[in-house]
Amino acid sequence: MYKIGVIGENDAVLGFKALGFSVYPVETMQQAAKTLHELAENNYAVIYITEQTAANILNDINEYREERFPAIIPIPGIQGNMGIGMQGVKKCVEKAVGADILFSDE
Repeated sequence: MYKIGVIGENDAVLGFKALGFSVYPVETMQQAAKTLHELAENNYAVIYITEQTAANILNDINEYREERFPAIIPIPGIQGNMGIGMQGVKKCVEKAVGADILFSDE
């Protein structure tokens, strides 16, 4: 059975425990990268990661970009939205369509 995990700053991820998600508070870039790889190897289909944490381990996240599982989804953390999630959507749309059709005015 597949699972859902959440990685990020302690204050940002603890609320997800009430939803039944596995919560992994991290403090360092090394902890975050190690946790991401462990979850990917242990049947986690969806991994939510706060944007602040994701910004520090983008190379590790990109290792799974072409894989079916896990889906790694950046979410805003306690510092607010950094736009990392929207950048990912933009890249996926450009790859699928061949042009920037969503954000061409920016």
